[in-house]
Amino acid sequence: MTALVHRVEVESRLDAPVSGRISRMFEEKLDALAQMMAEHMAAPFPPGFRGLSIEGRDMVLLDADSYAYAAVVLEGPLDEQRRAGLSRLAAAFEKVLPAIGDEYGAKYYTHVGDMAVLAAEIETLRDKWTSDRHDHQSANLRAHSATG
Repeated sequence: MTALVHRVEVESRLDAPVSGRISRMFEEKLDALAQMMAEHMAAPFPPGFRGLSIEGRDMVLLDADSYAYAAVVLEGPLDEQRRAGLSRLAAAFEKVLPAIGDEYGAKYYTHVGDMAVLAAEIETLRDKWTSDRHDHQSANLRAHSATG
């Protein structure tokens, strides 16, 4: 996905004016996540990691789950169950990464972990944007009611 196509999709999802700073941060993070996902797809899976479990995590599933969560975050907000799953997934990297002894594997999974963390940051920012937008709309309704 090109940055321009991605930006158009982002703008179409933002259906109301939002604070410029949050909007720019949100767009930049979505662009960065899309770029990380493209880089991830171009990187070969570490040899010897198929069927490997580190700190109780199957490494193939950790990889696939991270990419899947990132893809869903690009599409829109997560429901509460998926949000909790993404938080658990991002936290799993704190245990897994120090236990990886292979240099390429550590680099590969650091990238995967960074992708999961960025997806979680986007969800947090999306919450902030939604909350700010709701607060702004509520204030406008109160102001309109008071004058009408």
